[in-house]
Amino acid sequence: MNTNSADIAPARSGSASAPAYQAFRILQVAFIAAPVVAGVDKFFHLLVNWDQYLPGVVARLSPIGGHNLMLVVGVIEIIAGIGVALKPRLFAYVVAAWLVIIIINLLLIPGYFDIALRDFGLFLGALALARLSQQFASA
Repeated sequence: MNTNSADIAPARSGSASAPAYQAFRILQVAFIAAPVVAGVDKFFHLLVNWDQYLPGVVARLSPIGGHNLMLVVGVIEIIAGIGVALKPRLFAYVVAAWLVIIIINLLLIPGYFDIALRDFGLFLGALALARLSQQFASA
């Protein structure tokens, strides 16, 4: 496919009507909202009892206990979501790496493979945000 500079100029300028820029903003909103909501809910358990997603072996190895470990996870998720809001070029990769850790964690728990697959899709979305951030986010 051959493009000239007129074809890519709106995308580079971040024009709100450019589809790639819109995709960047949609993914940015998603990866701000999801980690922040999930992180905050680690303290309230309104969506789900998050402790069930921690394998017993991890909970037993944690020096602070399973529930307290999940509270730390919540804080990390909140920070990651705020980071995507402020520095998506960096924090989209942080969220992608975090999702890999979550996927590995879920693969250690029988019966959660479907959620691991969903999180793999989220991982791909975070990578897409990271790549789009290279063009549309400021340094």
